[in-house]
Amino acid sequence: MNEQIMTPTATSSLSDWLTYLERIHPTEIDLGLERSHQVRERAAITQPARFTITVAGTNGKGSTVAMLSSILQQAGYKVGVYTSPHLVDYRERVQINGALLSEAEHSAAFAAINDARQDTSLTYFEMGTLAALWLMQRAELDVAILEVGLGGRLDAVNVVDPDVAIVTSIGIDHVQFLGDNREKIGFEKAGIARRNRPLICGDSYPPKSIAAQASSIGADLKQVGRDFSSKRYDDYWHYYGLNVNLFNLPSPQLPLVNAVTTLAALECLPLAVSEDAIKAGLVKASLMGRMQRLHYQQVEVLLDVAHNGHAAQYVAQQLKRMPHQEIIAVVGMLKDKDANAVFEALSPHITEWALGTLHEPRGNTAEQLAACEALNSAQVSCFDGVEAAFDFAVERAQQKNALVFAFGSFYTVGHIYAQINSGNE
Repeated sequence: MNEQIMTPTATSSLSDWLTYLERIHPTEIDLGLERSHQVRERAAITQPARFTITVAGTNGKGSTVAMLSSILQQAGYKVGVYTSPHLVDYRERVQINGALLSEAEHSAAFAAINDARQDTSLTYFEMGTLAALWLMQRAELDVAILEVGLGGRLDAVNVVDPDVAIVTSIGIDHVQFLGDNREKIGFEKAGIARRNRPLICGDSYPPKSIAAQASSIGADLKQVGRDFSSKRYDDYWHYYGLNVNLFNLPSPQLPLVNAVTTLAALECLPLAVSEDAIKAGLVKASLMGRMQRLHYQQVEVLLDVAHNGHAAQYVAQQLKRMPHQEIIAVVGMLKDKDANAVFEALSPHITEWALGTLHEPRGNTAEQLAACEALNSAQVSCFDGVEAAFDFAVERAQQKNALVFAFGSFYTVGHIYAQINSGNE
């Protein structure tokens, strides 16, 4: 079947390449490193930068990556970042000092990896990961920061040996691939650790499997609450680190728990980072779709990609601080997510629900979401698409001076983000 697919070239459009990547492997997810290792060697990819940080975790990966990148840039280093998935534009996945690369650069990278793979079949994510490493290696970076896509041990990102590995948090997600409890999931996440190198764990109540995995391979585990910690005040915080204490740090836009983990990881790199760079980097770090506040048609909108119970519990704490008397939730989720756990965490803070069907692979319908037990007594409306649900919520919010909170999936936030940008043009 693959022989019938027209192969793009280095000068083909990025859109053509992405369509091609969706068709060349029989499954969307196919965990394992053997194929990626083979192609990596053929493509002559060694290390993407002088120093590499790999970040795994159920939640908090994106925030940690954003703060690491922001602080290191403020310190004067050239930083490459690889994250996934994207919200609107595929090019969001690879950034050099915060800037997107051109479509032509991505196409050239895909062509190089496609040539190197020969008859080895790679998934969309594996191709994207190797192309990102190819781009980074050519950028002559000081630091590469790589976000794990799924799990850690068998994720394509793990073909790189990191100088510092980070596990941000452990929650229940992707159970069909990683296991149905925190011990199994912790083992998979900790698989990014390397012998005699730091493994920074930012989970305050980590499963025992993380320490066991670190011990079994000889990694140097640094645990929040034991080796480093923080103390928060109203608008500033103190960091008590591995070797350094920092006081009166500004509160970041992103979750503080991930800022603490970020600073511990930076301590493990042999790079000079001043306190001024840390403070400026914390203030400037932001991330699309993570508790992101926007205004649209005279309505305040909050966007967050939260899609599991663990993330929803954090978001619920943030919603408590919102001044709005009413919050209208716009939700679209995938079928393999525990929607009831998400709704249960957030229901006390939501006045009304606008549920939208996600027309994506594995997308859930609005009606299936509405059947969740946690929504039985709630005011719920169903729509054929999250865009229609969002339009309804905005109209209702205009009447009631309410906050519109859209969440549930990267797809959901991406669609609504594009909708807002189109409407604000």
